[in-house]
Amino acid sequence: MESVLALGGLVLLRDSVEWEGRSLLKALVKKSALWLIYHDLFRDPLSWSRTGEALPGGPLGALQAMCRRTDPGPFTIALDSLSWLLLHLPCTAVCQALCALSHQHSRPGGSCPAEPVRVLGLLHEELHGPGALGALSSLAQTEVTLSGAMGQASAHILSRRPRQRPAHQTQWFSILPDFSLDLQGGPPLESQPHPDPHTPPVDPTAHVTFNLHLSKKEKEAKDSLTLPFQFSSEKQQALLRPRPGQATSHIFYEPDAYDDLDQEDPDDDLDV
Repeated sequence: MESVLALGGLVLLRDSVEWEGRSLLKALVKKSALWLIYHDLFRDPLSWSRTGEALPGGPLGALQAMCRRTDPGPFTIALDSLSWLLLHLPCTAVCQALCALSHQHSRPGGSCPAEPVRVLGLLHEELHGPGALGALSSLAQTEVTLSGAMGQASAHILSRRPRQRPAHQTQWFSILPDFSLDLQGGPPLESQPHPDPHTPPVDPTAHVTFNLHLSKKEKEAKDSLTLPFQFSSEKQQALLRPRPGQATSHIFYEPDAYDDLDQEDPDDDLDV
């Protein structure tokens, strides 16, 4: 899971009804840097609890106001959730705002850009169509898709680094009551298939309609057979030295009146 927080930009957490992602979002919030703003879009979309008044620009204006800061150090925004924004605002506006946020840098005292802004966005992907999912996926530097087996959660992590191939990783984990991550080595043993020792192995050659093996005589006949494309010494002698009495053939050609015959040498202009 360290690779999820290693990069800046947009980190997309894709959950489903079966495998919720809010607990993982809170666990990543706990592991994030000290500079953190958690924006609950369901309870406080306009950020009234932080500012005491409605900010202009609606929910997107509230997001943009979060980045108007001069404190140095890394900066993380946790959005719970992107699905609320997509259900209330056009997808293009949400994507433009996320692109502006994820490409901003925290500026210590208004100086040169220092630390990149990290945006943790929770997305309930079953609520949206392929167009919105594809647009957000193209903006994300890291995608975390939640799934699991036998009650054990897993995260498929896709990381995109500049000028490098995308990296794939699958991590099994559980979240403790204090929202700490307990990483597992693999899926539970009950979910791994085991062969039945009482089931005999299946012979793939049992029901074929042709013979897969040759007898000793068949092998000798196969080795002594001369194939048509093999140019043996007997064929060479037969072509170079015709046998006595062997019939020969001739080709007779009578030009037609309309044949275009050129008596000149085609290579006459060449110095050969």
